[in-house]
Formats: sequence, C-alpha cells, structure tokens
Amino acid sequence: MAIEVGTQAPDFELKNQHGELVRLSDFQGEKNVVLVFYPFAFTGVCTGEVCAIQKELPRLQNDDVQVLAVSNDSPFTLRVFGDQEGLEYPLLSDFWPHGAVSRAYGVFEEEKGCAVRGTFVIDKAGVVRWSIVNGLPDARDEQEYLKVLGAL
Repeated sequence: MAIEVGTQAPDFELKNQHGELVRLSDFQGEKNVVLVFYPFAFTGVCTGEVCAIQKELPRLQNDDVQVLAVSNDSPFTLRVFGDQEGLEYPLLSDFWPHGAVSRAYGVFEEEKGCAVRGTFVIDKAGVVRWSIVNGLPDARDEQEYLKVLGAL
C-alpha cells in the first residue's frame, strides 16, 4: 500500500543516469518534488509517460519544483534511455538493493519485480501533499501534476 498523503516522505539516495547521487533531502526547504515511479525504461507506456513529462518540463520543473523519475533499471540503462529520448531531468535507479525505494513508498510489485505507476508530490517540508498510484498498464496524466503544483 502506498504511503499516505500528509506523511513525511521517506528519504532516499539513488544514482541518476549520470552516476551522480541524488537525495530527496537535498531539495528539502528549497523545492517541491514531483516523484514519479515507473516500471521500466524502453517500454511503451513508460516511454510515453516520461516523454510527456519532458514535453511539459518548462511548466513542471523550475526554481520551485524538481521532477525525479525512478525505475528499477540500472543507471547504465537509464543513461541510454535518457539520451535516446532527450530527457532533461534526473532518472533515478532503484536497481540495488532492488526496489528498496519503491518498497519504501509502497509501489513495488513483488510478482513483477518492478514499481507500479506511483506519483508523489512532496512539498518543501518533505511532506507528501498528493499522490496517485496506477497499475502497470495505466498511464498517468501529467496535467494533474500541474494542477496540484499550482495549488501548493
């Protein structure tokens, strides 16, 4: 079960597609975070979702908001995926220990070995202010993120 709105978001440290460590706590007090979990790179629905975020990036990511996308792929896979799709935001690898952050957020599907489609909007204090969790085949609407961010 996904963590609830109003709770403190679990902190984490993951490598991005360039091998750099990214911590959720690095943004605390500075930026709201849109944390997007997706199953795997190079799959149809996932590619569509991350490209839709890229298309809206000028409105989604700014001085006040940081987008972080998390999958259970290796950082090497994410590097190729990010380059191929022209993604200009961090793709974080929850590869090892496999799915640890996805599990902490309650969005890891044990039978499939990957995260389901969970999104969490986390405020500057580190509190989850909004979330949505969809099953593996069901894409999310990035326009919802914009509405939520507008209300923060």
